[in-house]
Amino acid sequence: MTANDVYARTGIMAELGRFRVVSSRRYARDSQVICRTERGLEIATIVCEAPSNATDVVRGDILRSVTPNDLLILDRLERHRLRALEACQRLIDERGLPSILVDVEHLFDGESLYFQFLGEVDTATQELLNELAATYEKRVGFRQFVDRLANGCGPGCGTTASRCGTSCPQCPAGGCGSLR
Repeated sequence: MTANDVYARTGIMAELGRFRVVSSRRYARDSQVICRTERGLEIATIVCEAPSNATDVVRGDILRSVTPNDLLILDRLERHRLRALEACQRLIDERGLPSILVDVEHLFDGESLYFQFLGEVDTATQELLNELAATYEKRVGFRQFVDRLANGCGPGCGTTASRCGTSCPQCPAGGCGSLR
């Protein structure tokens, strides 16, 4: 554990976990950040610094702050999330499935859709989800951006050391804008 570990909330269920900060940057409470978890790239909200004696498992890495350009991406992802939610519910209704869809979560990486159900997911619902995954893989064209969203133009992207600045053509949406 390093002094740079923090507690942050991720996902639609606001799950609290300990994260490693990969830079020397310190984040204030309620800061929105991009983190890498076992599920993919996600948005997290900083809660507090982890104490030096924390022993719980590190759930991922805090990569950087959310930028204004990231907010544009989040707006687009939210529209896709709502469409996926409506499409899934419509198919559940059309097929008369007993599954109860609670919500859909679209991770920041743009590749990962998580459908949240109440209770068990039966075989028919799993088949429906496989169909939706194939549909949204074709319709949501964010796969090519995943590496840039995580890493920008390379090591140190968004810092004064990288010299990429706000007009970096390699960064997501045309500029990292996160010089610190």
